[in-house]
Amino acid sequence: MLKSQRLAVLPIDSYDLASELPVVDRHEYGGEYDAFTFGSWSSHVLANGSGAESDDSFRPHEGRLALTELGKQLPNIMSLVAAHFPVDRLQWVRIFSLRDGLLAPHVDFLEWAKPGIRLQVPLRTGEESLHSENDTVYHIRRGEVWSIHSTDPHSARSTAETPRLSLCLDFSDTGEPLEIRGDIPATQPVRIMDRPELSDTELEELIASGAELTPATLRAGFRRFAEVHFERSAHATAAFDWYVEAVRRTGNADMVTTAETFRTYCIEKRGDGEAFNW
Repeated sequence: MLKSQRLAVLPIDSYDLASELPVVDRHEYGGEYDAFTFGSWSSHVLANGSGAESDDSFRPHEGRLALTELGKQLPNIMSLVAAHFPVDRLQWVRIFSLRDGLLAPHVDFLEWAKPGIRLQVPLRTGEESLHSENDTVYHIRRGEVWSIHSTDPHSARSTAETPRLSLCLDFSDTGEPLEIRGDIPATQPVRIMDRPELSDTELEELIASGAELTPATLRAGFRRFAEVHFERSAHATAAFDWYVEAVRRTGNADMVTTAETFRTYCIEKRGDGEAFNW
């Protein structure tokens, strides 16, 4: 059962975003989360606790929200945020860009005892852009507001060449529900994707491909294991099981240790500020 929820649909066409989305496309990304990402994924900070664009490593904070230089260049996007969401509880405003790439299945907030509330609102997307949670794959339409259940393993993939741009809003969790103002009625049901079963032959071919992995290709090689979850009926974390088993076929103990450590880092245990090095 999908734990993430569609909370609302925004009148996104009421906002002139056409001139602002290319600004995000041109904005440089510092690579803070590269360990999780494959293909082209980037995070762009519009507002945080410091107002510095270079301050892009998410963490809870108690201070007031401050616009970054990028946020100041995107008044229509920030107007959308202010019009529909409780800004007094808002801690981070970011836009995630994903083009021909994916995120490794991962669990957010492992570093902190109390997770916050994370919403995503696609500003530009298409049918090729998908999210996942545990064993479910789903599509978030443009303007839909989703509460992401980020303490369960989840992922995202887009095969499109045009970047999917998704507004990510992180709120402090006071125990009170978030009030979303000015939404419009949903006209379509939640989009859950049907996927065929993974055959034994397909699985054996996938795992057997691990014999070709080398220290130089170990990182890039993980992508094909994570892709399967979006195309066949399987749990997101199965990618790590298949990957570790495949790496074992190389007979390289150091590579096996790296593969096992990557699984731990993504879905089991991760310290505040801890980086993963391939």
